[in-house]
Amino acid sequence: MRACKAASWLLLTALVAASLVGEPGATPAAAGSPPTVVRLSEVVRSVFYAPQYVALALGFFEDEGLRIELSTAQGADKGMAALLSGTVDIGFFGPEATVYVYQRGAPDPVIGFAQLTARDGSFLMARHPTPQFSWTELRGKTVIGGRKGGVPEMVLEWILRQHGLEPHRDVTIVTHLAFEAAPGAFEGGLGDYVAQFEPTMSAMEKRGIGKVVASLGVDGGPITYTLYHARKSYLERNSDVIQRFTNAIDRGLRWVREHSPEEIAEVVAPFFPGIEQDVLILTLRRYRDQETWPETPAISREGFEHLLEVMEAAGELAARVEFDAIMTNRFAERAAEIAEGR
Repeated sequence: MRACKAASWLLLTALVAASLVGEPGATPAAAGSPPTVVRLSEVVRSVFYAPQYVALALGFFEDEGLRIELSTAQGADKGMAALLSGTVDIGFFGPEATVYVYQRGAPDPVIGFAQLTARDGSFLMARHPTPQFSWTELRGKTVIGGRKGGVPEMVLEWILRQHGLEPHRDVTIVTHLAFEAAPGAFEGGLGDYVAQFEPTMSAMEKRGIGKVVASLGVDGGPITYTLYHARKSYLERNSDVIQRFTNAIDRGLRWVREHSPEEIAEVVAPFFPGIEQDVLILTLRRYRDQETWPETPAISREGFEHLLEVMEAAGELAARVEFDAIMTNRFAERAAEIAEGR
């Protein structure tokens, strides 16, 4: 098995040993009492996570007696580091990070408790699109991919293998660029294809840089993709806070399912001041049409197994991890019961 851990993950080894750092306990919000502060770290700021911003904008967290202090980690490794060090209470990132930390033997394991996205959120853009795209066209070409060890890159590699292409042999994949640098590199002339999230792709299409020819979310299939996580100790001591947080996320998921891309765009626009309204609407429509967001925050066991399959194929999985060792659905299931009883 080839070397499988990106350099940035080495930081986590030291933090695993420190993951028992305590945090103040949370108590249920009583009528008239101040809200409970929850420090939430998101992996990146992205339209991909629209249900979260809906929950924030429409006061769903406040309704649960919570005040969210939102920060953006700019990477799953950095989000996990913040969670392990105790500087945040809840980390929102891909579960591959949780698998890596669990396999290092964390004394206070990180547990995923709510799912927000159920497919890869990236798309493939061709600089010179053909009338009828086929993945086999990437043979002998260069594609700007994602960070090695991250799910976007592993999904890309998995799809290539499904079409008889061996990554890094039949297709050159650029994996060293920072997430925010990849679009500019492609626009500057690097590569024949780029795999990137929206709304970057719609904006680049609008400028005539290339054309979106495939969805990694569609071709990669349903997968456990982006989850909310907490350390086991925090989750056990603050189960009421976790439940109320999950209730708000459940409402956000239901709201985006019941409203149009135009309505969603109007609500989340303040989180994306640099995105033109038509691009924002197109982005939301693309994500909703491919069923990016699950009906509830319950974590899919089938999607988790597919994640492990994708990681295994990429040489990034030392050993299989049992779902129940690092995931729980008890909060999502209770949130669904509460929503249905409203």
